[in-house]
Amino acid sequence: MELTDKYKTYILLEQGLSDNTREAYMHDVEKLIDFLQQEDIDILNVKLDDLHRFTKALSDVGITARSINRILSGVRSFYHFLLLEGYLETDPTQLLESPKIGTHLPTVLTLEEVDALLAVIDQSTTEGARDHAIIEILYSCGLRVSELCFLLLSDLYLDEGFIRITGKGNKQRIVPISPRAVKELKNWLLIRHEINIKKGEEDYVFVSARRGKHLSRITVFYNLKIYAAEAGITKNISPHTLRHTFATHLLEGGANLRAIQMMLGHTDLSTTQVYTNIDRRFIRQQILDHFPRNKHWLIHRFFFPHI
Repeated sequence: MELTDKYKTYILLEQGLSDNTREAYMHDVEKLIDFLQQEDIDILNVKLDDLHRFTKALSDVGITARSINRILSGVRSFYHFLLLEGYLETDPTQLLESPKIGTHLPTVLTLEEVDALLAVIDQSTTEGARDHAIIEILYSCGLRVSELCFLLLSDLYLDEGFIRITGKGNKQRIVPISPRAVKELKNWLLIRHEINIKKGEEDYVFVSARRGKHLSRITVFYNLKIYAAEAGITKNISPHTLRHTFATHLLEGGANLRAIQMMLGHTDLSTTQVYTNIDRRFIRQQILDHFPRNKHWLIHRFFFPHI
């Protein structure tokens, strides 16, 4: 019997925990194991520094301090079990400090709030069709607002089911895009053809109908604030909120931390590595399995072109 199976029996029979808590603890341990496997670290040889890097990785993808603390509760429970059962002589979590929960935590929306945000946009207008596509893509792809504003037509591979993003340091990554987001984007592109776009701005995806130039980050921020107010969302949100929401929904759904890092562009992977079939399969499966918006993505052609 594997250690995780023994731990599952332990928390079932000896801890008196609720079903939800037991399930959460098992997910927490799985997240840690995934991280350690990527780092080539045996779970019985974990050091405090390894746990610090795990915590930082969670924080880097936008997970709140409160959520990290809850994840660490499961990790501590697991290592307490290993110590109790004699698998370890010392507990590596003993000196592990929990992130401090401040008054200004990153805001995360529920799926219902994301849908409410989209529902208030009048898609019959040029700006509405554009902004509906913008919000869907920010949420479904986890883009930075700057990445969205500088997204080019030549970066779109919609029939293949992905877009190419140039992030910080001019590092490129591929990001799967759902059929829903593709539909929104194609609808906007049809309308975009009717806009008088200024010279030199022709390749930008999202442009102003009045100015004919690519959108600024301030414009996206301002419009999002208006839609949030109309939707009755009282949380203080920004475009980055949708990026946090994307990462949080993936993690809460059980996605591998490395997959989230790759989607957000937080890893040091080279462009060549990102384009390997292994990474394509890896990201695809994580998104298919764990992101609430994309349970039924049909991007098989891109990831498995020969199957």
